[in-house]
Amino acid sequence: MALEPEYSPSDGRKWTETESWPKEQNGLTWMEKFTQQELPACKPILTPGLVITTLISIGIIFVPIGLGSLSASEHVVEIIDRYDDACVPSNGDDEAAKSERLSFIQNVKTNKTCIRNLVIPKKMKHPIYVYYQLDNFYQNHRRYVKSRSDRQYQSPRFERETKTCDPESEIDDHTPIVPCGLVAWSLFNDTYRISTENDPIPINKKDIAWQSDKNSKFGSNVYPKNFQKQDPVGGGKLNESLPLSEQEDLLVWMRTAALPNFRKLYGRIETDLEANENITVVIQNNYNTYSFDSKKQLVLSTTTWIGGKNDFLGKAYITVGGICLFLAIAFILTYVIKPRPLGDPAYLSWNLNSKER
Repeated sequence: MALEPEYSPSDGRKWTETESWPKEQNGLTWMEKFTQQELPACKPILTPGLVITTLISIGIIFVPIGLGSLSASEHVVEIIDRYDDACVPSNGDDEAAKSERLSFIQNVKTNKTCIRNLVIPKKMKHPIYVYYQLDNFYQNHRRYVKSRSDRQYQSPRFERETKTCDPESEIDDHTPIVPCGLVAWSLFNDTYRISTENDPIPINKKDIAWQSDKNSKFGSNVYPKNFQKQDPVGGGKLNESLPLSEQEDLLVWMRTAALPNFRKLYGRIETDLEANENITVVIQNNYNTYSFDSKKQLVLSTTTWIGGKNDFLGKAYITVGGICLFLAIAFILTYVIKPRPLGDPAYLSWNLNSKER
């Protein structure tokens, strides 16, 4: 009576007693080993010594990094000045005050110049970065983010590719808007001029955009066309004699923020500002944030090796490192006070008596 061939799960072949069992790794390529989860792997046994050593190592590494990050953040000198409420005639919360603010900001004939006086708390070494900060502005809204045409921004050949730019795709005579879309239409257009005792402080607005945006995403031969030419006017206007790749304020604005509170780079100050020095900021308060209860703030900030002011990063490192050190000490005490032999079958559930369960 012949033996029925048996099935080999490793390669799907059938074999008989006269054949040797095929090796699982025999003839498999690296990709086959990967897809079948047969790659060589190191599976360390989690002994008390290994766990304690790992936790102590993480704690020893993370805590100093956290302390260093906090120290660097403390050395950042930052000035934040909210001006949206101070640069309008009425800053009350009632409906009449809100209506007055809207009438003020929407009237193109109104003088919107606002002067703010600031004091430098500590010496600020250059470069000093000038940001504008907007709160409660949802640039990550789906309709807002999708209202753009990246192909149109790259080449004049795609000037009429405005299907994704609705409602700011074309003007009344059906000629396309360049750059089209809600993101470009809502371009921030407040301006800042800074001086000390009537001596102007230049703000360098060169190289504030990402190099990849200038070289790849926005064409050097794409020029603004029909931009902000019809009502309603959203935000700032563009220089029609400059290509999009050179209009860096636009490029900075077009890189949309993920969160409702964000900062965007306005420029850099290339001179030092001394401690207790008085500076005057002349603001053109043009941008309408009053219709959706947003806030506008001017930010002057220096940087360190971790960037701008960021206490969260240092606190996060210290917290994680502290938790690891605490757990390491707890495991050491547990191991010393109540040791447990490794691999002892007496601790298996079916070997424990009812009192120990």
